[in-house]
Amino acid sequence: MKKILTLATLILGVLTCSAQAQSSSYPTRSVRAVLPYSVGGGPDTVARMIGEQLSTAWKQPFIVENKPGANGWLALGEVKRSAADGYSIAIVDNTHMTLHPHLYKKMPFDPARDFVAAAPIYSTHFFIVVSANSPWRNVGDLIGAAHKANGHLTYGTWGIGSVAHLGSTILQQRTQMSMTHIPFKDLSQLYAAVANGDVDWAFGTAATVQNLYQAKRVKFLALAAPARLAAYPDVPTIAQAGGPQDFELKTWVAAFAPRGTPQAVIESLNTAIAAALRTPAIKQRFETFGFNAWSVDAPGLARAVNEDSAHFGQIVQKANIALD
Repeated sequence: MKKILTLATLILGVLTCSAQAQSSSYPTRSVRAVLPYSVGGGPDTVARMIGEQLSTAWKQPFIVENKPGANGWLALGEVKRSAADGYSIAIVDNTHMTLHPHLYKKMPFDPARDFVAAAPIYSTHFFIVVSANSPWRNVGDLIGAAHKANGHLTYGTWGIGSVAHLGSTILQQRTQMSMTHIPFKDLSQLYAAVANGDVDWAFGTAATVQNLYQAKRVKFLALAAPARLAAYPDVPTIAQAGGPQDFELKTWVAAFAPRGTPQAVIESLNTAIAAALRTPAIKQRFETFGFNAWSVDAPGLARAVNEDSAHFGQIVQKANIALD
């Protein structure tokens, strides 16, 4: 019995030392981040900024690889098939990890089974965006107009089942409004339509609508968040602007690794990305984009993923939305 216990102790000691060694030496070669976004978008820009910081800290290249298309499944499939060693990670938003599983009956991967939460990066809340020429001054005006229009008032999104679509659905439910959904395939087309008055309103983030906002072609009626943003102090929350209380709509971006990646490596990734988010260059860019740096440990991110998935699941079921 003593021999068995001694052997077990030795094995445990070897495994512990191996994990610690892997953590302390990681990475020993280039790390690639696979993204389901085109070059130049918000998540891509942030990933490259973080990559610069990590390359300097690690003294190893951090390579951003863009694989847009197929609902983000190309990028996630690439990482799923990669070795579970921390050298291939996915940087994606909550749509891919917590919303799609409720919209599609068949997916080429299971987020909960095939991936492990590694490091949060940022979250960002949505504004209610209208044309600069819109007569509405606040959300109360929008709600009143919607009730009078009997379903003819329009809102745009970047697709059925998108976060914006679900958020608009919740807003209608909570205010007993009925509106017509106009889905677009391209974000630039969506917000151009809002600016031109072809669509009455849409949800948008500061990053996606910033150019039109600065050009004074659109205006923000309210922010779907608990409190105002420091970068936009004059924009009230939805509750402050005559809308429902406690209305919040946000998206987030985080890093995920293939299931089976050593815990020590996950912790190293989490620590390194959190440190990168604290650098002045990234903090300044985040303030401009209206992004909130998000730093919790890997278990905290996993809990947030589960909560987000449960939240979206309830909305999708109640609204009876399905994409296959």
